[in-house]
Amino acid sequence: MSIAPSTEASVDTTCVVLGAGSWGTALAIQLARLDRPTVLWGRDPAQLTRLAQERRNVRYLPEATFPAALNIEPALGQAVRAGRDVLLAVPSHALRAMLLDILPHLQAGARVSWATKGFECDTGLLPHQVARQILGEQVATAVVSGPTFAREVGAGLPTAMTVAAADPEFARHLAKRLSGENFRAYTSSDVVGVEVGGAVKNVLAIGAGISDGLDFGANTRIALITRGLAEMTRLGVALGARQETFMGLAGLGDLVLTCTDDQSRNRRFGLALATGEKVDAAQRGIGQIVEGVRAAHAVRDVARRLQVEMPICEQVYRVVYEQVSPRDAVKELMARALKSEIPA
Repeated sequence: MSIAPSTEASVDTTCVVLGAGSWGTALAIQLARLDRPTVLWGRDPAQLTRLAQERRNVRYLPEATFPAALNIEPALGQAVRAGRDVLLAVPSHALRAMLLDILPHLQAGARVSWATKGFECDTGLLPHQVARQILGEQVATAVVSGPTFAREVGAGLPTAMTVAAADPEFARHLAKRLSGENFRAYTSSDVVGVEVGGAVKNVLAIGAGISDGLDFGANTRIALITRGLAEMTRLGVALGARQETFMGLAGLGDLVLTCTDDQSRNRRFGLALATGEKVDAAQRGIGQIVEGVRAAHAVRDVARRLQVEMPICEQVYRVVYEQVSPRDAVKELMARALKSEIPA
């Protein structure tokens, strides 16, 4: 039974959000803002009880109150069966298990989307490829991505993002469902490009944090963002993405946001590494999952498999996994052979 007041709503009109962290909570708030029935589920029953009682997520988004249309459901099966549209807001390493958990409970005609960013470490698969393995081809799927911080979405500040799906009708439906006052969702059919942008930007944000933590200045930061965008694009195109996707919200937009604002956990992680903190201590200090740590390993593996040159991401990997000092990593980048910025 729901532990929050419920409203009369049909399966077709209810949206289910799985994952009660900062981003899942912010998305649930946004979906419920215009009196659209929304169900939020999380793994921690005690946390869900607090969410239902306090009508806010005190730990992650203390200033964002829950709309009346947002209900808390502690039972995963009941949550999934409450709506046709199910949105997963879980880390990349938890996506496969989450999909397996919800599979028996999905309604006929269910549509599944995710706000997950990153390759699966063990396989090098993108989220949509993991979803296809678990759900098959018959379930419509989509990815929600772009330059967004949970706190600002929770506060209702103006925001734009991208919904990408192979099924244009589902993309339009989900974009319309998310959109409202101060929130605009664009659609795309380039699922690969949107997912690659979301994966690689976290690695580059660690690099930007390291650079700023070493006081290298604005010139270095913009060079890192620009050349990082080139790396992101090369990898995406090699995986079948469209080049123009990386000049949009899910590419350049998300990259600039994550590299330049301290709301980014990945950037703050890089800042900590620049001061000499060890990887484990830096992650503990942030207190939430730093997606770029796992992503650094996965992106390196995929790039090497495809023989795609990604020197910035390679050096971030070396700092995180091989204990190379940040200054030595920068020296190695600057010592690379000179080349044309745009190959002929």
